[in-house]
Amino acid sequence: MALALYILFFLTVFPVVLAGVAVNCRLRQFGTIDNNNPRAQQGQLEGIGARAMAAQQNAWEAAILFVVTLFIAYSAGLPLTSLDVPAVLYMAFRLGHAVCYLADWATLRSIVYCGGFFTCVYIVYLAA
Repeated sequence: MALALYILFFLTVFPVVLAGVAVNCRLRQFGTIDNNNPRAQQGQLEGIGARAMAAQQNAWEAAILFVVTLFIAYSAGLPLTSLDVPAVLYMAFRLGHAVCYLADWATLRSIVYCGGFFTCVYIVYLAA
């Protein structure tokens, strides 16, 4: 199986990992998890907890972009094995993005996000 598909799987599981970080932050900030109203409690998170939630939400959005990008490449007949390097690069950008989010490095986070976005644009260009 093409490496890009393994990376796709990783990128769809990664938001769950970030949710785990946010759960840990909820426990530290509130002492408990409000499972009856989790969204309300998440909305009250501050600092790294709030950033972890934002990173998780952005990771879901980015996963959708990568799914569509791979679908376009596959539909165009591009061998998925030819996307191994761009897929690894995209994954690295996404991991870097999460680290920047958690560390509160806003400018670097935006730059890293753009790197990932343009990696997807490059894949679509290859498919054209």
